[in-house]
Amino acid sequence: MPKLHQIIERHWQRPNPFLSFLLKPLSMLFAKIAAKRRDDFVSGRLKSEKLPVPVPVVVVGNIHAGGTGKTPIVAALVSGLQEKGVKVGIISRGYGRKSKAVHVLNAESRAEDAGDEPLLLFRKTGAPTAVGGSRAEAGRALLAAHPDIGLIVADDGLQHYALRRDVEIAVFPAADTGRTDLDLLPNGSLREPLSRLDSVDAVVVSGGKADASFAPSKNMFHSRIETGQIYRLNQPSELLDTGRLKNQTVATVAGIAKPERFFDSLRNMGITLNQTVALPDHADIAAADLPNADAVIITEKDAVKFSDDLNLNHVWVLPVCAIIEPDLAEFVLERLERAPKVV
Repeated sequence: MPKLHQIIERHWQRPNPFLSFLLKPLSMLFAKIAAKRRDDFVSGRLKSEKLPVPVPVVVVGNIHAGGTGKTPIVAALVSGLQEKGVKVGIISRGYGRKSKAVHVLNAESRAEDAGDEPLLLFRKTGAPTAVGGSRAEAGRALLAAHPDIGLIVADDGLQHYALRRDVEIAVFPAADTGRTDLDLLPNGSLREPLSRLDSVDAVVVSGGKADASFAPSKNMFHSRIETGQIYRLNQPSELLDTGRLKNQTVATVAGIAKPERFFDSLRNMGITLNQTVALPDHADIAAADLPNADAVIITEKDAVKFSDDLNLNHVWVLPVCAIIEPDLAEFVLERLERAPKVV
């Protein structure tokens, strides 16, 4: 029997008239609360905090409740800025971690300390990273530990108005660009109305081209996901010969939003999947939770949840990267140089 969150998420994709009748009043209330909160910060009734060191803050977030492909886009932006010689730091809430204390990541950090996405970003980009419920506190801790940082990327902080930002980037899934039935939580998946996109500096459409009717910003970017070579868990230099899987049982596990995209990526690589296991986004996972199969393929986001010294020779990882066009890093630097904005 489907769980409640699965029923709601299915409703977001294919609206059920009965559920819409029940949830619409709650969405209207949510919209009023969200609008008032933003207005309070914009008007100055609530104060936004600026970091003590004049380091520009670039927020990459979304108006959806997950599943937009934001994390690979953050990684691609950070890597692009690094290639241009910028010393970049990352701050994040660290969703799903066990501790509430501010944590500056290091080589010994675990997912329970930092959250799966910040740990993945840290390992993938090598950028100094800090997490905390208050992005300002995380920013201060990061700058104290790494005073040479020249720019901070705030991962998933579009609605965190308590921290001032200089550039706002919203990620929006291509599949939703032509929809007319989108609504705010809980009747829909939106945290803020579509009109919020009018005020951001740039919109990145993820996972394909936008519908022709979708043009909320004059600064539009598109991203696509490219898969890398599958490697053995904790042994990235050992690559999988997918041809050897033909006579083996293959299972896959994904604790991400919209796991079907991950399963489809594997099928598109010619891999026959005997079992697929979809876990809730950010779900804990351990060796005992893995299916019984000759080979188990997992996401990079799930891979960081396993201890580095764990020897699971049958577990493999599919890496992905986002390709953003045109050059988002160049746009950010030009934006900061030309007319930095503080919200």
